[in-house]
Amino acid sequence: MTILVAGRRCTSTSVDSRTLQPGAVFVALRGPNHDGHDYVAAAFAKGAAAAVVERPVEGCGPLEIVPSALEWLQRSAAQVRQAWPGLAIGITGSAGKTTTKEAVAAVLATRLRTGKTQGNYNNHIGVPLTILNLPDDAEAAVIEIGMNHAGEIRQLAAIARPQIGVVTNVGTAHIENLGSVEAIAAAKRELVESLPADGIAVLNGDDERVRAMAAHGPGRTVFYGSSSFVPSEAPHVRATKVGYLAEGVGFEVPDVGSFFCPLPGRAGLMAALAALAVARALEWDLRELKETVARLTTVPMRLERVERNGIVIWNDCYNSNPEAAMMMLDLLAETPARRRIAVLGEMLELGGWSERLHREVGRHAARRVDLLVGVQGAARHLVDEAVAAGLPQEAAAYFDDPHEAGLFVRSLAAAGDAVLFKGSRGVHMERAMEAFLE
Repeated sequence: MTILVAGRRCTSTSVDSRTLQPGAVFVALRGPNHDGHDYVAAAFAKGAAAAVVERPVEGCGPLEIVPSALEWLQRSAAQVRQAWPGLAIGITGSAGKTTTKEAVAAVLATRLRTGKTQGNYNNHIGVPLTILNLPDDAEAAVIEIGMNHAGEIRQLAAIARPQIGVVTNVGTAHIENLGSVEAIAAAKRELVESLPADGIAVLNGDDERVRAMAAHGPGRTVFYGSSSFVPSEAPHVRATKVGYLAEGVGFEVPDVGSFFCPLPGRAGLMAALAALAVARALEWDLRELKETVARLTTVPMRLERVERNGIVIWNDCYNSNPEAAMMMLDLLAETPARRRIAVLGEMLELGGWSERLHREVGRHAARRVDLLVGVQGAARHLVDEAVAAGLPQEAAAYFDDPHEAGLFVRSLAAAGDAVLFKGSRGVHMERAMEAFLE
């Protein structure tokens, strides 16, 4: 969106001088490791039209000096959103937010000029940036909304003002900060509670905790899923005759027909169903979306399938939590292969639940893999529990370093195998995959 800052028309908003586009306003945010004021000169050298700062920066201008650059960013986004007449869709959940965001945006783009969150920039900085960087002619926005603590989604929803809210699931991600799954559900529910009276909650009806959020929304509810809890008639979207294939997932929607989605496994199915549920909430004809669903694509390091030297590689390195890890283990188990190898990094932000939840994933893995490699910290519990649950000791290994883990798997894997790489962002499981591919 074009906004006026320090008397200059700014065509975009940036907090990173490295990726700033000419004509942008640079917002000098202060963080624990970097101070944006150190990069104001670099921003102007890249073509910034203006900068928002908390103190004067010698030799740079024009500047708009404010008490808090972060508050300016959030306030400006709220003002832009209030003036913008388009359709905003908020998406939250413990897992699957980014894949669902991409699927919903692809469906909306068949009829509306659609902007969306870039990557998974879904926090107190990313949500305002998404709004401020919408194209001037945008008719719809798909906004991913994350959280680390209670009240955060409510605050971000007040800025984004979504008319439709999608909740993908409730799991144990961030349980370290919130203390219980019930508290996580309450935090996710803030999106539903923030919808306007004529808003629509689009909820995963297969998830009991998400399903219960319907009672808290001020407007209508559309459920999606594949279980008997999801009504089979409109406006809900229930998948039947689900078939998981090597190249994707096939399913039927009653009174609509058959669909094929190239996104793999149950995660791919649920992302496609969420997108169709949003379309049905808007009273669109789902039959017109079959080709769109068939062209959905994955995001790098999420549900990404690669083949190298006859080995199928599942790259889901970007992040992890127990529910997402178990879903990917199910996908690995469904992959036709001579042997199935899982390389699982530590899952962070689990607090006092960490050992218990890593062991739960280990038990799940024991029945689905031929070789299990744990990487870093609490992943040791995952490996130990898999062995206790019946995985042969010689089929289990642990490494502190992801690079070493990747080299180890490379020495063992052969054509016909399938390998999964997954772990929390802080473990950098992409380093294991890079070593494997060397």
